[in-house]
Amino acid sequence: QLQLVESGGGLVQPGGSLRLSCAASGFALERYNIAWFRQAPGKEREGVSCIGKDGGGTYYAPSVTGRFTISRDNAKNTVSLQMNALKPEDTAVYYCAADEFAASCPRIDPNYWGQGTPVTVSS
Repeated sequence: QLQLVESGGGLVQPGGSLRLSCAASGFALERYNIAWFRQAPGKEREGVSCIGKDGGGTYYAPSVTGRFTISRDNAKNTVSLQMNALKPEDTAVYYCAADEFAASCPRIDPNYWGQGTPVTVSS
């Protein structure tokens, strides 16, 4: 069964850091464009970051550029999102998603989605 599972969310104070992980089972992540999305209460889902397949480049939304870093560990079949200097406006449920067919990030149409992991930034 093809599955994505996120982990690493939680409660953190403003200015703090969290590292989210997206683990895949049933398929090799390195052959997919992988993106992180987030959805805050009452707001639309937005793309946060994306890493291209087969050694492709990375993309970051302007709101997280310079604070978030996306990376792959092909040996572990995971993609991580390191989030630093967190702000209250980063509070959301974060989802990872995998796209097989798009040429590159960020214009992807995911085939698979994880269940999400909540991130709360609050003092």
